[in-house]
Amino acid sequence: MARRRKRKSRRRQEGRRILEHVPQFSIESGEDKPVTAARKFIQAEGILPPALLLVKRNEHTTDRYFWAEKGLFGAQYVEENHFLFPSLRVLETPPGQEQLAVASR
Repeated sequence: MARRRKRKSRRRQEGRRILEHVPQFSIESGEDKPVTAARKFIQAEGILPPALLLVKRNEHTTDRYFWAEKGLFGAQYVEENHFLFPSLRVLETPPGQEQLAVASR
């Protein structure tokens, strides 16, 4: 029996594409919970939003968080709802601008 492919959300794919342009920081959680480790790292390093934090929980699991002006969010939520974050709107290319670049070639 053939396996069906999982449908990929266009909105989430667009959000993932936008998050690729945000600075990323990789840390290990150590003894803390991943979200606590992320908050401590942000405080210690003075990281300004927007930023993506990859927190390694153990050798198999990495949690992803997005640091925004409004606080710390799960990266999956931000991918699906990237239009709610003003700092990510700057990174989006307006649809008309893309078409102009193609037409000028």
